[in-house]
Amino acid sequence: MPGRPPRDAFLIGQRIYLRALRDEDADGPYAGWFNDEEVCRGNSHHVHPYTREAAVAYIRETRNRKDCLVLAIALIDGAPHVGNVALQHIDPIARSAEFAIVIGEREAWGKGVGKEAGGLIIRHGFSALNLNRIHCGTLETNEAMRRLALDLGMHEEGRRREAAFKDGRFVDCVEFGVLRAEFSTPTTPEPAQS
Repeated sequence: MPGRPPRDAFLIGQRIYLRALRDEDADGPYAGWFNDEEVCRGNSHHVHPYTREAAVAYIRETRNRKDCLVLAIALIDGAPHVGNVALQHIDPIARSAEFAIVIGEREAWGKGVGKEAGGLIIRHGFSALNLNRIHCGTLETNEAMRRLALDLGMHEEGRRREAAFKDGRFVDCVEFGVLRAEFSTPTTPEPAQS
């Protein structure tokens, strides 16, 4: 029988739960994710070393902000912190936000963790934060994130040419977005009842 998420679970899925980041998360593998070239291959990190102190500062800085919601991704029957998922740059007038995710622990790669976490936080953005549009951008070379955006019901909306510098060359950023009215896709897992 599967385990139960702890009391501090904020959003609960079938195999994962999302919770607030805690200061002690910086003592685990978290800071190392952004120093890992493979973890950061498809994102804008891994430019400067990332320290435990930087992780603690980020956790504390985002904790009470209303323009972002940053949550830890944890496995119900496993690791207490495998990645982070966020809605950032929340704009209450335009009712929009940017989706961001990092899965730092390799044990969670290729198992649908990102899709489940993304589905939970996007559903929360539309149903609880009253958003109308959620968008994300990724490097054209980041196939996993491009697939995830499509799996979450997003549509490719455009391209910013040579907008990022990665691995010694300029690369395009591909933009995706989904509207509240479009988000009832069968690929998004329904949250478990707590």
